[in-house]
Amino acid sequence: MSGADYFNDGFAINPYMDTSVPVDVDRANDEHDAIREALIQAGVTVKQVSPPRDCQDGVYTANWALCRGNKAIMSRLPNKRQDEEPYAESILRDFGKEIIYVNENLRFSGQGDALPCGNYLFMGSAYRTDLATHEFVGDQLGYEVISLQTIPERRWHGWGPRVTNAVSGWPDSFYYDIDLALSVLRAPEGDQKGLIAWCPAAFTRDSRRKLQDFKGVEKIEVSRAEATKGFACNLVSTGETVIMSDKAPNLKAALESRGFKVITPKIEELAKGGGYIRCTTLTLDNA
Repeated sequence: MSGADYFNDGFAINPYMDTSVPVDVDRANDEHDAIREALIQAGVTVKQVSPPRDCQDGVYTANWALCRGNKAIMSRLPNKRQDEEPYAESILRDFGKEIIYVNENLRFSGQGDALPCGNYLFMGSAYRTDLATHEFVGDQLGYEVISLQTIPERRWHGWGPRVTNAVSGWPDSFYYDIDLALSVLRAPEGDQKGLIAWCPAAFTRDSRRKLQDFKGVEKIEVSRAEATKGFACNLVSTGETVIMSDKAPNLKAALESRGFKVITPKIEELAKGGGYIRCTTLTLDNA
């Protein structure tokens, strides 16, 4: 984790950002502290680093890389986030990671768009990650990749032309990273299947069908409202404890009915950047 010292939404690089709504940095840091304390309470070891100077989205460390073992595949971020890339690389080198790069002409959003679930890797495409990176990432880290795509943002409330972000020049979606539409709750272990939460309405028809037919994990469905208004899927799970939104009561109830302990820090300021709990954390040791 880093920090929210420079957090802002002055460059609106995703649909959640509204440059007319001011950001309270002190409150954002308080929220960040609450997430860190919840993770520690859940038994997670947190490595705290300073946020990259003058980087508005530097608090969202999930987008820095994807790590497994001693390897880290570095991200290729939108224009207004590219100053984070060398900083993230230096941090991960200090942690002893072997640095791997995707082709410089490709997009890759790190763990924000690549969610490990045991030997499976759920990867998003079209917005912040190019489909051409999927095979490379899977081969480098030894994952079986499940390639998915969420629905695009459209001009007029779900219909009309697709929206291109005016700042980044990239296609846009309210699920621009897959961690806004899907979360890994428990990895497969022995004869026990893994468990994910996912928002069916967030995915294109083909990707929705692919997930519905996928037998490698059990699934909990999340409503569109809880996914977009409550950031329900943007959570962290240890397999026993889930740190998640306090604005997704249906998902919370479903998790508690399955025996999970649920911690719900109150997040408002960090959401103004289009990120939430999962976005503020980069997992260094994926099994």
